Amino acid sequence: MSSRTFEDKQSQGSPSSGVEFLKGVGQVAGGTLLSITMLASSIVAGGLVGLAISFRNLPDVRQLRNFFPSETTYIYDIKGKLLASIHGEANREVVPLDKISPQLKRAVLASEDADFYFHHGINPKGVGRAVVTNWVAGGVREGGSTITMQLVKNLFLSQRRQFTRKIAEAVLAIRLEQILTKDQVLEMYLNQVYWGHNNYGVQTAARSYFNKSAEYLTLGESAMMAGLIQAPEEYSPFVSMEKAKYQQKEVLGRMLTLGWITQKEYDNALKEKIKLGRIRSFQGSALPYVTNAVSQELARKFGREALLKGGMRVQTTVDAKFQEMAEDTVSKWHKRLLGQGLSKNQIALVAIDPRTHYVKALVGGVDPKTSEFNRATQAYRQPGSAFKPFVYYTAFATGKYNPETIVYDTPVSYRDGSGWYSPRNYDGGYSGAMSIRTALKLSRNVPVIKIGKAIGMNKVVETCRTLGIMSPMEPVTSLPLGAIGVTPVEMAGAYATFANYGWQSPTTVIVRVTDSSGNVLLDNTPKPQQVLEPWAAAAILNVMQSVITDGTGKNAAIDRPAAGKTGTTSSEKDIWFVGTVPQLTTAVWVGRDDNRQLATGATGGTMVAPIWRDFMLKALKNQPVEYFKPPSKFPRPKK
Repeated sequence: MSSRTFEDKQSQGSPSSGVEFLKGVGQVAGGTLLSITMLASSIVAGGLVGLAISFRNLPDVRQLRNFFPSETTYIYDIKGKLLASIHGEANREVVPLDKISPQLKRAVLASEDADFYFHHGINPKGVGRAVVTNWVAGGVREGGSTITMQLVKNLFLSQRRQFTRKIAEAVLAIRLEQILTKDQVLEMYLNQVYWGHNNYGVQTAARSYFNKSAEYLTLGESAMMAGLIQAPEEYSPFVSMEKAKYQQKEVLGRMLTLGWITQKEYDNALKEKIKLGRIRSFQGSALPYVTNAVSQELARKFGREALLKGGMRVQTTVDAKFQEMAEDTVSKWHKRLLGQGLSKNQIALVAIDPRTHYVKALVGGVDPKTSEFNRATQAYRQPGSAFKPFVYYTAFATGKYNPETIVYDTPVSYRDGSGWYSPRNYDGGYSGAMSIRTALKLSRNVPVIKIGKAIGMNKVVETCRTLGIMSPMEPVTSLPLGAIGVTPVEMAGAYATFANYGWQSPTTVIVRVTDSSGNVLLDNTPKPQQVLEPWAAAAILNVMQSVITDGTGKNAAIDRPAAGKTGTTSSEKDIWFVGTVPQLTTAVWVGRDDNRQLATGATGGTMVAPIWRDFMLKALKNQPVEYFKPPSKFPRPKK
């Protein structure tokens, strides 16, 4: 039967339309798929019907006649302003079956349940095949699920792959098909199924993936969408077009084998140019980088199902007006840097209160409308010389070093595998004997490597772990120069611990989470612990003040006591400034998403320190000047 005939019958929206189509394709579906004997089928079906009598404690499928979505999770700023609502069904627009492309209905049926209009909720052939496969494998490897079984699983049952759950699915599927027509089941399934990127239901998925209504999806688009169902994020064309095209070909091949499309339709669909829309998971939310980070943290603590359906009330650590100021600052400096030759630059900014480790502002890029990728929390980039304070703090904590200890900026070589590693300074020269204070404020490379080797790189790694930097790192000779990947939020959190003299609470964007009844699910009231040696923390803060007063960070001066450090990688792919005052710590990173060089001569001191200065002047306006405690206020560690 031609595609046109199928469309004509589906547009009627009657329960028999699907049956007539599948009957009309001849005996392809029936004859080709029959893989076990009628006796085995009868035994399987009969056994499940018998089980249905005993499964009296299963959910009542009749409630689907009055089905209501689960509860929405609401995210607020610290003052109670609503930022976003997140829900398994929030990003969903329900559409009737006759407003869904016949191409998509055909593709989904071919991919998930070709016998849908022939069975009564379970497919004995599919169940029998799955039983044999699972018996041989010694566990659940193949589901044998029909579309009806998938629907009841999504609505009523856990996601664990167990034999008992599969039986429950079958029982509920049989019951469901006794009260709903086939077309009603298919319509509910297509509007319920998860398509990836927080898209529930076919309409929002079609708009997200292809920027069009589900009614107008082409055969190529339909096959690609149908291929997403088994693993939406893995096969998403936004993640990997190669995998998405592979799944598309699989679905089209299945449709061709069933005789539901012609060879010409198959070939044309594969050649069809796919025009993607864009991910819309948080479209319309206020402060999308904040809601993105909050959602990630909630999903880690409670799971994605609880985030989407749990009806949580979430108070964040961020003030909406403060966040908007940070976003405006990033936008302004993005334009300025473009004018200075830094094409395609991205900027991330994270501001943390060191007294609580609450995130006060979090900007993950220059425009969340064009990219939801959160560079503040997800981009692992090399910190360059901004890593050096971790080395010098570790040295101070041993009691053997202080800010005025003399180090030597002279040539040195270290065995490195089968060769030698000879560290060099940014300017290519050497400056001889100098204090640690001078070495850090001028950002000399050779002295920090010598100190790192003297105290042991493993101790530097331990310090980083204590500070909350969990990115992979090895105790290699080049470690003091920041040859690892870290996120801006990790850097801001680490410097914030210095600013609080070693007292630390977990860095978070969430103050409190309750359920819809007000029961507390999570309370992030700060419970600081002393994790660093206080004298050493005060000493590194004292040295970092010199970076701003007369070192590489002069452009960060803000007319009040501040400590910080510039960061520039040797290839000028990442440039940083991380700095703090007693009541606010801020990290700013600039780089390109393709990890290419920004520009020759691009440094943290010349291009990022001014961004930090601009933001801090705004953030601290009308705030009292506070002073760091000198190291003399703390007992010095014993050698």
